[in-house]
Amino acid sequence: MFVKQLYTGCISEAAYYIESEGVAAIVDPLRDIEEYLDLANERKATIKYIFETHFHADFVSGHLDLAAATGATIVYGPDTETRLPVHIAKDGERFQIGKVAIEVLHTPGHTLESSCFLLKDENGKDHSIFTGDTLFVGDVGRPDLAQKANEITMDDLAGMMYESLKHKIMPLADEVIVYPAHGAGSSCGKNLGAETYSTLGEQKQTNYALQPQSKEEFIKVVTEGLTAPPQYFPINAMINKEGYESLDAVLKKGMQPLSVAAFKAKAADDQVIILDTRVSSVFTEGFVPGSISIGLDGRFAEWAGSLLPFDKTLLLVTEAGKEKETIVRLARVGFDKMEGYLDGGFLAWQAAGEKVDMVIDVEADELAMDIPFDPNLVIVDVRKPAEYGDGHVKQALNMPLVDLMDPGTMADLEDTHNIYVHCAGGYRSVIAASLLKRQGIHNIRNVLGGWGKIKELTDKIEVTKEAEVLN
Repeated sequence: MFVKQLYTGCISEAAYYIESEGVAAIVDPLRDIEEYLDLANERKATIKYIFETHFHADFVSGHLDLAAATGATIVYGPDTETRLPVHIAKDGERFQIGKVAIEVLHTPGHTLESSCFLLKDENGKDHSIFTGDTLFVGDVGRPDLAQKANEITMDDLAGMMYESLKHKIMPLADEVIVYPAHGAGSSCGKNLGAETYSTLGEQKQTNYALQPQSKEEFIKVVTEGLTAPPQYFPINAMINKEGYESLDAVLKKGMQPLSVAAFKAKAADDQVIILDTRVSSVFTEGFVPGSISIGLDGRFAEWAGSLLPFDKTLLLVTEAGKEKETIVRLARVGFDKMEGYLDGGFLAWQAAGEKVDMVIDVEADELAMDIPFDPNLVIVDVRKPAEYGDGHVKQALNMPLVDLMDPGTMADLEDTHNIYVHCAGGYRSVIAASLLKRQGIHNIRNVLGGWGKIKELTDKIEVTKEAEVLN
């Protein structure tokens, strides 16, 4: 028996490869399937099954492309509703993979069709459980993503999860390995642990949701403090349920090199968005006017899904050689309208004599010097409300980055203001600066190092906390 976790850090997602006697299965594959095909070819194995723990909301699964490439059967758990060609398993149904077997455990709670897959070894002993978004290391899946919003509530789902954990997972042996679909940073739970796998015994001891408690207490503890899910979650869930264009077709459209003239002509359409994926420190030095900066060096796909509209065409400006990576990572969260990239990148645009824009970078020290003497100074803190509440510059406005695609959020800002933008470390503030500039607000300075540097200057900059936000 061979089991391998295939973890993608930028979206905190774990897929799994299971193999015995030359027969393989994949659990929760990403849309880019080459890694699974390469591993199976390397090990001279045939992929027979694709197990999906649920309709994922935070990424587009590779189930359809992988099935088309291998002939494998796509397996979902009970209560799955889809017109896609899948096998809807019964609770307790078993699938043979060489000398090992996978047993389906229906565990509704995160979604109605959520199921875990229990791997039994060559001797029929429980070895590991692939828990999807039902059970994480240190957490459980959020119960507020019901696709039948008028028929089922968050509390209903949380109650189902309590029963699923109590009757399907908790009775398993402590040594069973827990393999979840996500790790730290995922928005599919409240506070996932740093490890990407654990044992059930460890989780019984340390996971707040697995402690002895009534159903009412469980519902309260798992629903408290949930922030709104990213805007792309229902879009991705629907794509996974209804189907999508093959990744090869998306790449064919997106991997079109465009001359400066062709790029400029396409960009003139108001249904087009220019996305610049270079690192933030390079972007601020110069970019195509109107571009939105989301650097590949951060949680790129998550921010793209949270900020960009899915119904508009994307034109790409990337670092040389990063065009395919950009398209694949966008496709992972459901974007399929990429129609080319600027051939030669920003340097080609600059060399052609086209207009360029920039964002002024300043150190936190400069902000400290300007605060007492500039009546037009406005500090914009684009961190999440909880981050802001835990400590911020006293007079700073909190404008969370996720809200800045709405021009109404910027109603209090004028170009006559001297605007200093910051986040925690610098990644989000550059995205924010690009969005502000796109709305015609240009008198912007990006504070390098963000709150991390500002809080080192409390002798020069007055900071405070917001107790009501923290509570």
